[in-house]
Amino acid sequence: MATPRLITIPISHFCEKARWALDRAGVAYVEVAHLQLLHRVAVRRAGGGRTVPVLVADDFVLAESADILDYADAQAPAGRGLYPEDPRLAAETRELERDFNLRLGPDGRRWMYDGIRHEQGLMKAYGGTGVPRWQRWSMPVTTRLLPPVLDRCLDISAASAADSLGRVRTTFDEVGERLADGRPYLMGDSFTAADLTFAALSAPVTMPEQYGVPLPSPSELSPGMAAVVNEMRAHPAGAHALAMFRDERR
Repeated sequence: MATPRLITIPISHFCEKARWALDRAGVAYVEVAHLQLLHRVAVRRAGGGRTVPVLVADDFVLAESADILDYADAQAPAGRGLYPEDPRLAAETRELERDFNLRLGPDGRRWMYDGIRHEQGLMKAYGGTGVPRWQRWSMPVTTRLLPPVLDRCLDISAASAADSLGRVRTTFDEVGERLADGRPYLMGDSFTAADLTFAALSAPVTMPEQYGVPLPSPSELSPGMAAVVNEMRAHPAGAHALAMFRDERR
């Protein structure tokens, strides 16, 4: 059987979620990286829809990050699984994962893209990690074309980004309340898909150093963006996300 291919936009936090799960489970894969917009051709050829990540093997195509986590969990050795064996706790873990996918993922992404969509220097410096050389050469063009496409596809405006940041803060407060009893992980004593998903999808507002590809440091961001990143890093939920990257992202 050929090694599975993971089709990604390398900087995407949903792709980081999939990479992390596969890495944790010890699943061998080849990452096939593409720039935004250019990824669509590869995704459709692979049998996916319009979004990444997509995991492609001889006998399956997984086009959702949640499905990739299920696959990784099934391949993981003992002690490295992502869902508790107790059915009730497994269901609760999946519900947290689903909530982070639906709220935190899109909202953090919208806020981040609003802040950097016109910062071509940052986009060129961090958006092309791992993509083919010809795609890096195309970045002077694609970085000019990308902002209006993102604005339309992701509903990005100053107002929508501000609303999204408010919802991110609400999610962080909810996670902080869950951790307030001193538990080391969201589900108690064990690292699960809930911790992985929260940490990965919070990356647009925490910029962790151990992310799968380089991210800007706060000092490289505009003062307004840097202030938010530092605020979210200091939040109990943000501190948990950074600890998950530091301690669990091998």
